[in-house]
Amino acid sequence: MKKLDKLVLKSFWGPFLITLSVVVFIFLMRIMISYIDEFVSKDVGLSEYARLFSYFAMSTIPIALPLAMLLSSLMAFGNLGEFFELTALKSAGISVVRVMVPLFVIAILVSIFSFFFNDRVVPWANLKGYSLLYDIKTTKATLKIKEGIFYNDLPGYSIKVDKKVPNSNTMLGMIIYKHDNRSFERGNTQVILADSGKMYTINNNGYLVIELFHGNNYQEVQNAAGDRSMAYISNGPTNSQANANFMRNGFDEYKLVVSMESFGLKRTDEDMFKYHEYMKNIDDLTQTTDSLRKDYNRTRENLIPNSQQYYSYKFRVDSPFPTKLTAGKWVDSLMTRSVSDSTKGVILSNAKSAAASMRSFAKSNAEYLENKRKEGNRYELEKLHKYTQAFSCFVMFLIGAPLGAIIKKGGFGVPVLVSIIFFILLYVLTIQGDKYVKDGLLNVMIGAWLANSILFLIGLYFVERARKDSRIFEKDVYQMHWNRLKKRFFTPRTVVEPA
Repeated sequence: MKKLDKLVLKSFWGPFLITLSVVVFIFLMRIMISYIDEFVSKDVGLSEYARLFSYFAMSTIPIALPLAMLLSSLMAFGNLGEFFELTALKSAGISVVRVMVPLFVIAILVSIFSFFFNDRVVPWANLKGYSLLYDIKTTKATLKIKEGIFYNDLPGYSIKVDKKVPNSNTMLGMIIYKHDNRSFERGNTQVILADSGKMYTINNNGYLVIELFHGNNYQEVQNAAGDRSMAYISNGPTNSQANANFMRNGFDEYKLVVSMESFGLKRTDEDMFKYHEYMKNIDDLTQTTDSLRKDYNRTRENLIPNSQQYYSYKFRVDSPFPTKLTAGKWVDSLMTRSVSDSTKGVILSNAKSAAASMRSFAKSNAEYLENKRKEGNRYELEKLHKYTQAFSCFVMFLIGAPLGAIIKKGGFGVPVLVSIIFFILLYVLTIQGDKYVKDGLLNVMIGAWLANSILFLIGLYFVERARKDSRIFEKDVYQMHWNRLKKRFFTPRTVVEPA
């Protein structure tokens, strides 16, 4: 490796790694902001969150690589141009294209890495990440009781607290309705009132302990006949209806131990998520796409044979009449035959019913074919994006390296601005191409490669401009052209009067 190649690579790797880390972090923050409501107050450990973010970080690497390649190559050549190193190389007879050769090789290697990473690692990371995210979203929130409001998320209990003592687990004026599964039909049959109490967890948050002080336990007992009694709670004696029992027990200290199993994280079977296109590699996507296409073609081919059941004679294979109706004696005889009003009503009713059935058949098949077409296009788009995202790394290099040589500005100022513009252009063109494909306006291949095709041509144009040492981004060039235009069109002409 020559010193020139080492110089270019040394100025490239630092910005590349920093940019890749920053972009991955930005995408993770976007995911966190999107699901912040699902993360808050969940009884999930830090290890689960670390696993979740690591999965999503791996899934965002193919998206972050093109932007990292664009910004780092732009900064590398911008620094070379800003400190006149690129000018010295040109004066020594070395072309810009020769200087780009080491980054050209790196861009190809990064594209290959992006392809295999996107095909093998990303589907696995998406499957793990989205299944874990679903488990976190469905996990119950931690036990948070507010003053004066019944808390009903604890299975089998409804708890209300009048006041919570600050900086303590002590609560005043507690009301607890206790019910099991069989008592739901009869409502709340047991209530516990206490002047104060404490709540805390034991065994690694496995169980909740509720200690109550100075209160009463009121419980309605069902009689043998199954009749329900009414309970009246007061400071005096307690009454009950006939044929029913009602008990009241006073206590100085009462302890409840409740399992917190329902608040823990429960893992869902990952096979439930494997149907999605984000969880499949190229082989799986190809197999699914072929199955959908075959189903689509099979349904189209069976449309005419299946529609024959809605016709009395025309289009029917077993009909004795000709497929194409032509004039003849048999038609004349039918036209001259008298038909009663009742017969006409039956004929019209049958014709109307057959027409309605045919319309329903055609509508349902049209919707089915449209759904199959869109689903097939979606899977094929995802398969092609495995290739387009890898190739976009090379396209971003073709844009970034010559732009850096033209702009001659390093650092994170102008390069970041230019990189964001082209990355947004890549994103918008990709989304627009996907939309056209899903709407049936473009072929899947054209829509998937639309963004890369346009930006590839732009990259070739910038390479050509860099070879000729163009100054298209220097304002004095445009000021010079503007002054020429002003002199040509806006300078007043001197009129020479005759003597």
